[in-house]
Amino acid sequence: MTGLFVLALFYTMYFLRPVLLPVVLGLMLSYLFRPVVRAMAKMGVNPHVGAAILLVSLVALIGYGVSYLATPAAGWLEKAPYGLQQMQRKLLPLKKPMEKMAAASGEIEKLTAPEASGVASPVVEVRQNRMSDVLYGRTPEFFISTVLLLILLYFLLAYDAVFLGKVIKLMPTLKDKKRAVSIAHEIAAHVSKYLLTITLINIGLGIAVGSVVGFMGLSNPIMWGTMVALLNFVPYLGALTGIICMTIGAVLSFDNLGYAMAFPAVYLFIATIEGNFITPYVMGRSLTLNPVIILLSLTFWGWMWGIAGIILAVPILAAFKIFCAHIEEMEPIAEFLS
Repeated sequence: MTGLFVLALFYTMYFLRPVLLPVVLGLMLSYLFRPVVRAMAKMGVNPHVGAAILLVSLVALIGYGVSYLATPAAGWLEKAPYGLQQMQRKLLPLKKPMEKMAAASGEIEKLTAPEASGVASPVVEVRQNRMSDVLYGRTPEFFISTVLLLILLYFLLAYDAVFLGKVIKLMPTLKDKKRAVSIAHEIAAHVSKYLLTITLINIGLGIAVGSVVGFMGLSNPIMWGTMVALLNFVPYLGALTGIICMTIGAVLSFDNLGYAMAFPAVYLFIATIEGNFITPYVMGRSLTLNPVIILLSLTFWGWMWGIAGIILAVPILAAFKIFCAHIEEMEPIAEFLS
């Protein structure tokens, strides 16, 4: 029965992802921005007004950022066909040894291949989803999910105290009510601290990498810094993707292949310092996560919800660990995830 329940739960989570994705993302963003709304409330701003101001500012900032970065991003895409020809020419010295290896591999396959049986081999066609399909599905679903996210985020921020009060009323005894308030406040504080710290670290990493590559001569350093900051929300895979993108961009921008390789090397160096020294020092042991569990979480949520699942995998895991750490019966799970 337990196995059937787990399978049914996974199927439901996959089937309802257009609804669950904005809900989970809204919860995470509410933890991130809740301190801002509370700070505004201490200054005399009504939470409803504060939440509205925050959301309008957030949408305006994202809109400005997209419009500002759209032009350089489109420029890179326009010169991509010509750039691929340049890359082939620059990588030609490395191509010849690879061709020899491929030819040798082909000869080995001929020697070890079974005799032809006259039966045609089946053709396997791999269909790749478009990015929009992986993230949310069709465009209407993306639009609906975005609107739902904004509405949900507003109510979570504006009615924070109301929701907590409703939960407290469900507790049967005064002791349970006090325990629920304590746990809720501690979990909210730690999750907010985690998300805010990670966000600031990623912004710092983006500024550092963007500044260095801009000083070295790579065009559009703000675009590269933004890319680095956003990709760093996905541990390991994000940095790997960023290094590949920067390698391509540097090879397209500079004739000297050796100098072009210095850009991904600098990115890798700064990201290594951040991942192995800065983040563990700032976060502390209580908020660090097991790397193996992180990879498993990325795999699971990526399979479940696509790119959006990969982005949310670590925040979900961190929130679950913090929740377990504040429930006495679940403390061993929190220790295992550390």
